[in-house]
Amino acid sequence: MRWKLWCISTNNRSRLNPSLSPDYFGSYVQAVITTTTVRKLLSHRIGWAAWLLHEAVNGHTDSKVREWLEVWMKSPSIYPLRNFFDPYGIIIGSSPRFNMYGYDFGWGKPEAIRSGIDNKCDGRVISYPGHQGGGSVDLEVSLLPESMSALESDQEFIDAVSPSQQHQM
Repeated sequence: MRWKLWCISTNNRSRLNPSLSPDYFGSYVQAVITTTTVRKLLSHRIGWAAWLLHEAVNGHTDSKVREWLEVWMKSPSIYPLRNFFDPYGIIIGSSPRFNMYGYDFGWGKPEAIRSGIDNKCDGRVISYPGHQGGGSVDLEVSLLPESMSALESDQEFIDAVSPSQQHQM
């Protein structure tokens, strides 16, 4: 049995050749999905799953985008958001296009970035370029209490996210 590992929304602007103009207003994102079997997933460490995602995103090229567009133009549809929410999945989102920490609206620069209530559901992870800069990443994680407890007790996960630090969740 195949299992959907993760579905990632990718920015298609730079994947197109020629790329979309930086003045294009709006999003051009598309879901990239990678799959594996449960047996393979359980027999590897978390880095292997990340590698699968990396390979799927790297394989999402101009030709893949245009191939999807040709099919969609023959039968256009709008995807209901509920189709993207897998109760056993993880949802990751963000926009690296905007300098989230670079704006000052008169109250000083932001110390943290959070999404609105509409972006909250169990398993949602939103990533932002990190407040510390230098390639750091800030994560906003939305989990039900029982999901958070399970995550906090997963030693492999804790070791992966804070290998040299004390657990601080």
